Amino acid sequence: MHYLTVGIVFGLAAGISPGPLFALVISETLRHNRTEGIKVAFAPLLTDIPIVLLTLFFLSKLSDSDIVLGIIAIMGGLFVCYLAYESIKTRGMEIDVQNKKSQSIRKGIIANVLNPHPYIFWLTIGATTLFNARQASITALIAFVAAFYVFLVGSKIGVALIVDRSRDFLKNKAYIWTMRILGLILFGFAVFFFKDGLEF
Repeated sequence: MHYLTVGIVFGLAAGISPGPLFALVISETLRHNRTEGIKVAFAPLLTDIPIVLLTLFFLSKLSDSDIVLGIIAIMGGLFVCYLAYESIKTRGMEIDVQNKKSQSIRKGIIANVLNPHPYIFWLTIGATTLFNARQASITALIAFVAAFYVFLVGSKIGVALIVDRSRDFLKNKAYIWTMRILGLILFGFAVFFFKDGLEF
């Protein structure tokens, strides 16, 4: 349940936080329709597999190096703090679709490949969580990865559906307060990463 919860929180936070892919989901929905926005939402499933496999390979080589794992965990904690701060300071978003060219899932893949966040996430937060989950059980590992991607993609699909119905969603108080609450939860998770890092 712990790793399932971690996957849900990080997946949801990544799914609704402002960023290149988030903006592309919205702009495609506004310019074309919700189907195009939903197509973009699936981009992480196509782009992240090599990153996750690279992270698992990286961990297999460093599983006996407590100092390196400790440094990675502390770096993950710092990155979580950054994500939490970005979430808390969210004031809503303005999306200009006037100058946007016609996009597709191919554009979503390009946007995600060029976005540094997935790489930083999996090499710090993801690496630490995958290592601890694998130490617990293979079920914990699967629960974390599955929950992360279900809520990452699912929340972006949800955004496309909501934006399709209400163009003021990004300036809505419910969205802003959801981001702030997620930010506070992320700060709590950062403490666990710092604790793991110091223990390593």
